[in-house]
Amino acid sequence: MTRVLFAALLPVLLAGCSTFDALNPFASSGPKMAELQPIQATARARVVWQDGVGKGDPYTFSPAVVGSTVYAAARDGTVVRFDDGRPVWRIKAEKQLAGGVGADQRLLAVGTAKGEVLAFDTTDGKLLWEAKASSEVLAPPAVAGGLVIVRSGDHRLAAYAAADGSRKWIYQRPTPPLAVRVMASPVVVDKYVFVGFPGGKLIAVNADNGAPLWEGTVALPKGATELDRIADVSSLPVIDGRMICAVAFQGRISCFDLGSGNLVWARDISSSAGLSIDSRYVYVADDQGAVHALDKATGSSIWKQDQLFLRQLTAPLAIGALVAVADVQGVVHLLSRDDGSFAARLNTDGSPVRAPLQKLGNELLLQTRAGGVYAIDAQ
Repeated sequence: MTRVLFAALLPVLLAGCSTFDALNPFASSGPKMAELQPIQATARARVVWQDGVGKGDPYTFSPAVVGSTVYAAARDGTVVRFDDGRPVWRIKAEKQLAGGVGADQRLLAVGTAKGEVLAFDTTDGKLLWEAKASSEVLAPPAVAGGLVIVRSGDHRLAAYAAADGSRKWIYQRPTPPLAVRVMASPVVVDKYVFVGFPGGKLIAVNADNGAPLWEGTVALPKGATELDRIADVSSLPVIDGRMICAVAFQGRISCFDLGSGNLVWARDISSSAGLSIDSRYVYVADDQGAVHALDKATGSSIWKQDQLFLRQLTAPLAIGALVAVADVQGVVHLLSRDDGSFAARLNTDGSPVRAPLQKLGNELLLQTRAGGVYAIDAQ
């Protein structure tokens, strides 16, 4: 019961003190979300195409990108395939969905709050099979190597055969009394499956059999209470060459050697949104709304953009010479990769962007909480 209650309250906790003030009729002061100030645009951002799939509340829905194809889903069971922005098919699953889409060339998978995993043919949207997870499925399944790998709400990891949905293996480990409600997908690279866990752990397991390969400590829980000791990896880890990096809420950023799990460097920055990486820097949006660029080799600070205070940012995404981040009002902010200054700004439908931003070729792809799917050209 404690874990379920905390999961429901997490969005409020992460929103900062201003949210508590809004709930308290006697509150008269406290930190407020930064108002956006005019900027002098040095880059251009435009919507290449947009469409709608349906609302996501109260869950976070992430689209899947396979080449130039986008798959997106909504709470009411709608699943849509877009090719170059054109809807190819639209189906309505017979169940309400609870998270984003995972896909490869042949199969797409989604999950429900009742722990059901549904797999569809990417050609026509035909239902291929259903399977049962151990609890709610809020994170997009990972589809790779003939497997559909599912993270469930009880922090178990299970692999199902893409051909028929039969379960191949399951991985579980002890979790602390309180944990963040995680909506981040497992990350599959070759025979590795990487996933963040409560207690500040990044785990690598064997994709063939679910056997643990290594365990890295992103952050160590600390504090006097269970709430203080939450240090969960609640966002996607990111990979560049032989290095994998992850960040923990109430914790730090840590980068590890991909094969051995040895720590390369760490920095004390808390984030529930996540990070991204490019050829030079690691980018992270912290829980106060500041965007940081860190040297990829050492973790040293390069720049910090702090004018988006408490705007509940997504993880940053490096795209060309820009770094994109979206906020609680559906605004996409484009920053200079060199110094973090504002380069451009673009409004979507006004609803929060919670799902990670993604690359669609040279464009930026996002899905809003209201169900808007946008492909944006930024340069």
